[in-house]
Amino acid sequence: MRSLIAFPFLLIIFDNTGSLLCNSMAAEEAVVGHGHDVAGVTAPAAADLSQLDAGALFVLKSKGSWMHCGYHLTTSIVAPALLSLPFALASLGWAPGIACLVVGAVVTFYSYNLLSLVLDHYAQLGRRQLRFRDMAHDILGPGWGRFYVGPIQFLVCFGAVVGQVLLGGQSMKTIYLIARPGGTMRLHEFVIVFGAFMLVLAQIPSFHSLRHINLVSLLLCLSYSACAAAGSIHAGTNAPQRDYSLPGNGQDRLFGALNAIAIVATTYGNGIIPEIQATAAPPVTGKMFKGLCLCYAVVVATFFSVAISGYWAFGNRAQGYVLANFDLEDGTTLVPKWFLAMTTVLTLLQLAAVGVRSERFGKRLLLLARSLRLTRGVKVVYLQPTNEALEGLFADPRKDQYSARNVTPRLVFRSLSIVVATLLAAMLPFFGDINAVIGAFGFLPLDFVVPSVFYNLTFKPSKRGVVFWLNTAIAVISSMLALLGSISAVRQVVLDAKTFKLFANV
Repeated sequence: MRSLIAFPFLLIIFDNTGSLLCNSMAAEEAVVGHGHDVAGVTAPAAADLSQLDAGALFVLKSKGSWMHCGYHLTTSIVAPALLSLPFALASLGWAPGIACLVVGAVVTFYSYNLLSLVLDHYAQLGRRQLRFRDMAHDILGPGWGRFYVGPIQFLVCFGAVVGQVLLGGQSMKTIYLIARPGGTMRLHEFVIVFGAFMLVLAQIPSFHSLRHINLVSLLLCLSYSACAAAGSIHAGTNAPQRDYSLPGNGQDRLFGALNAIAIVATTYGNGIIPEIQATAAPPVTGKMFKGLCLCYAVVVATFFSVAISGYWAFGNRAQGYVLANFDLEDGTTLVPKWFLAMTTVLTLLQLAAVGVRSERFGKRLLLLARSLRLTRGVKVVYLQPTNEALEGLFADPRKDQYSARNVTPRLVFRSLSIVVATLLAAMLPFFGDINAVIGAFGFLPLDFVVPSVFYNLTFKPSKRGVVFWLNTAIAVISSMLALLGSISAVRQVVLDAKTFKLFANV
């Protein structure tokens, strides 16, 4: 008897022991071409056909190089949400803010490398793990994969997709109101339009197929980050009087600091490291480390330049979206209008939207700030865990990936998952607050706690050594921060609850 664990249309299939149907290298190699023609399967491999996992074979194709891993990693981490980092520094101050950025970079790079080492270890043993829940099942036991890591990862990823659709709709509405001040179209109409675009992107067959899109995304984030930093430096010479003191009273400062830490942590968040490493062609050893080095070269260049320049220029007046600071209340701008327009276009291109500049643009940017802080940008990579689960549930691994038998359910159920995400985004324009809670419960444990636990349980480092206690300290401190961040996020939901309204036109 098989059991299903489901978040709307995010289905994870397990056998009667709770294990996935198959995640080993033997299964991965059982089909010639990794999920294509099965005519040339050898006799021993043919015996394993009944156990093949279509999600792994079709979506997580292992064909990529270390550079492709780097593109995927960069796209999953670096997004327009980084433009909220000056706001985070404004709630922490110079020394704690910079320290938080440095610690976030070091700990996540270290944690992601720990995950990669664990994945390499199991691959060398002939049991290559392709998904986060595979790792949890093998290392922690079936219950952890079934009831914690799997559901948490899918909540995080599907929540990111809903947030992406909402943010895309808000961006499109901004452009519409710039072109037609006083226009009557409502937010949910733009959300539906953007959801239709995401529906097309959802049909991209495999994670590996995104490598060129993710390279373009990498170049875009470098471009708008450079523009934002340069604009902040230029604006700093013309900005109003700067104040670097922490705003508010003691309680406000405390929750502001917790919110800022959560912003920094989730900005560095990933949540799909095993799925990204699964796209690397065997042998995988060392490829992920090179990809992480490429990714973090981009992370350091973008995160630190934007955060430091933005906070230096605007102090504790830094908005949740730093470009909003370029537009003054009297309608003038601190940077040339053409420069702000170019930066905005580059930013919105990564959100699949193109914007132009108008006198009202800064006011509309303020409405985007909350959503930008709490979503991960429009990244098709966060559709992949959903697509992989749907493929594993409804596709037939014995058939060709592009056969009618497999294309039809792929088209239907991937489209259905986007329809659900679009409906939630249209109904709940305050989903950013809910997503903050999901992020605190999800990104912090998956990216900071779980890697250290996996490494200690897999390699069993000596309790007299530094590695064991360093990993333990990271896991304990991150767990505490996740709890405090969750409390802060829930508090924000409660404070904003009075403004919540279904299908609100915000």
